[in-house]
Order: sequence, then C-alpha cells, then structure tokens
Amino acid sequence: MSIEIKKVETKKDLKSFIDFPHDLYDGDPNYVPMLQMAAKEILSEKKNPFFEHSEVQNYLAYKDGKVAGRISAIRNNNYNKYHKSNVGFWGFYDVIDDYEVSKALFDQVTEWNKKHNFDKIIGPTNFSTNDTAGLLVEGFDRPPIVEMTYNKPYYQTHIEKYGFTKDMDLFAYMIYTKDVSDKSVRLANLIEKRLEKKGITIRTVNMKDFKNEVSKIKKVYNKAWENNWGFIPATDKEFDFLAEGLKMIVIPEYVLVAEHEGEFIGFALTIPDINEITRTFKRGRLFPFNIIKLLTRKKKTKYVRIITLGVIEGYRKLGIEAVFYAKIIESARKNKILGGEASWILENNEMMNKAAENLKGVKYKTYRIYTKDL
Repeated sequence: MSIEIKKVETKKDLKSFIDFPHDLYDGDPNYVPMLQMAAKEILSEKKNPFFEHSEVQNYLAYKDGKVAGRISAIRNNNYNKYHKSNVGFWGFYDVIDDYEVSKALFDQVTEWNKKHNFDKIIGPTNFSTNDTAGLLVEGFDRPPIVEMTYNKPYYQTHIEKYGFTKDMDLFAYMIYTKDVSDKSVRLANLIEKRLEKKGITIRTVNMKDFKNEVSKIKKVYNKAWENNWGFIPATDKEFDFLAEGLKMIVIPEYVLVAEHEGEFIGFALTIPDINEITRTFKRGRLFPFNIIKLLTRKKKTKYVRIITLGVIEGYRKLGIEAVFYAKIIESARKNKILGGEASWILENNEMMNKAAENLKGVKYKTYRIYTKDL
C-alpha cells in the first residue's frame, strides 16, 4: 500500500478535489452533490472574499495512484482576531474507509498548522462557521437539507481515533407543519399586534431593494450572534458573497425582518430545500438544463430550512421570535410544505432549543465540531 499527500496546485488538481466526493458517494441514496459552480466560487481565491484576510491549503490523498481523500488546512485570521485565540482549522474532509489515509491527511494538516504556531486545530468548517460546518454524527437515515453537511458514519471513527474530541454539537430540528398547533399561531398573531403598539413591525424582505436590505440585515446578523460560540463577524464583502449565493433560491415570503422605528432589530431567513431538486444533478452540474429545473421547481419543494432566526439584544423575549416562526409556518401551510428544518442550533443555546421544542420540533440530526491540541 502506498499513500501520498499532494497539494492542490493545478486546475486538474482542483477538479479532482471538487469531484472526489461524487465518486466516493456514488450509489448512496442520501448523498447530495455540491453544485459545481458553488464549489468553484468558494474555493476560488479570486472570488471568495475569505481569502482577502485568511489562507487555505487544499490537499489530496492518493492510495496506489488513485484519489482516496481530500482535506483543507485553514488559517482564519479574522476568527483569531475576534476571539483573541491562536487556533487553526480544517474542512472539506472526505475519505475512503481506510484509517491510514485519514491519518495521512490529518498528519499533513497538523504539520501545516504547527508551522503557523497554532495551539490547536478545530473542524470541520468549510471554511468558517459562516459556511457549511460540522460532521454528521446522528441522523444518517435521511438526506441533508440545503446547505447542511453529509458524510459516512465511519468519518467519526477516523476522526476520534486520531485524537480529536468534541468541541460543540449542533442540532437540527424537524418541525412538521401538521404538528404545530393553531393555538401557537393565533397566540403569535396577538403578540404581533402588541408589538405594533410598541412601534415594532414585521414584514417580508423587499427584493427590489435587495442591496440595501442586505446591508441592514448584515448589521443585525453581526449583533444578534456576536456572543454565540464559534461566531465570526462577516466582512461586508463576505456577507454580500453569501447573500448573492442565496439570492437565486430565496422566496421573499420566507425572509422576514423586524423593525423598530425604521431600524432593523431582527430577521429570519428560510430557504426552500433545493437539495430535493439537486440530488439528481450529476456531479453537481447546473448547465445547460439543470439551472432551469432549479428555478422552476424551487417553489415546489416539500421542505424548507430555517437557516437563521435572531433578534438583537434589548429586543429579545418580546415575542418577535415567536412571530417569525408563526409567519413561516403560515406560509409553509399555504404552500403545502410538509416541514421545516431549524438548523443549526448550538447545543448550549437553551432559548432556541426550547423554541424549537415548543413547536413540537423533533431533534433528528446532530452535527459535531471537533478540537485537538497541537
């Protein structure tokens, strides 16, 4: 057996890095290919604003001359600056069921991070917690919802055998529209009327003023989540990059903002589960015809994902969150949506976990972020 680790340096290398999971998961009914266009943009130093402040080195593992794994070593300068820490990261980890290949990949990441004098390494993040993150450790029986990760169960065995331990678990709740009581929705409607008397209004996003709306939402995002574990404020360019990536699939009635006297104080973003559509896209290719399928079918998905829902300090516990949930549920019922995944929610976020449980949400998937001292 011969295992070799190579840096991703050429266009051919990058193609192999992007395409490897398609071959690894071939025949897996729960696998959803990452869209090729999205993968190229995220990994592009020219297009992804992450590279303006941080650094990534991608690697491929070869076993007997054939690609057997991949991984990214990540230096997130903004994270270390914000948290006053000295840590490195890893992500985009995929591997065949061979621990020696995993070990070789992690040895390479460890060496790279030691050269940067980091104290420990954390992962998986692709490239940060503002992107896809976490290893699936519970809930392998269903495909992932849009923008959530998926992996083989043996990944956990490999990672823990190498010495990584749990840093934080991230929960995903499935809230079925049929299970939410009408009483909860009616109560939220009454709360909304009380909020209006205090000058607080809740409305859908104005897509005709998208750029300005995103600018205001960005400020709420960076304020509402600033004390959360693992949070990193998105730069203006990063937030615009993320927003532009979602613009194509957003359905306005699922994007809500709360205002107080014209100032944004909260927002909720729910997106259709386009994975239901893209699961059939061979190797994640959008063109020439799959783009039409995506745009014409996005309003016909059976599920949605409540991707972010937050209110800034000073306006919490007024019921704004409950109104957000109620409006999302009303829209889901109208559009014959079967359920919505609330994800991800930190295991230590008692308020949001309780809110999901109060809506009869079922915790059906768990993702994990790992850490290891160097």
